[in-house]
Amino acid sequence: MEISGEIYTSDLIVFPNRIDASWWRKAGHHLCLDDLHEILKEKFDVLIVGTGYWGLMEVDKEVVLHAKSAKFDLIIEKTQKAVELFNTLSNQKKIVAAFHLTC
Repeated sequence: MEISGEIYTSDLIVFPNRIDASWWRKAGHHLCLDDLHEILKEKFDVLIVGTGYWGLMEVDKEVVLHAKSAKFDLIIEKTQKAVELFNTLSNQKKIVAAFHLTC
């Protein structure tokens, strides 16, 4: 993935004002609420989750339930589609995106 001329090859989180290129989850192809600890400290309107090229990363139901209770939109797509949505929506809303770049 290329962002502002820099190439990223491992999973990352894109915040409105910074990029965390060291994002790591407890289980490689599973996203749980604990994996979003840093994200949930932020104020945002939309969380976009890219589940990998093939969409192999599963998102725990607890993440979906938390999004509903915390009143932010959660979009879960294969990473290519997630990037497209991020690029489209980032000028309209405050977005954080967590991208799984492999699989």
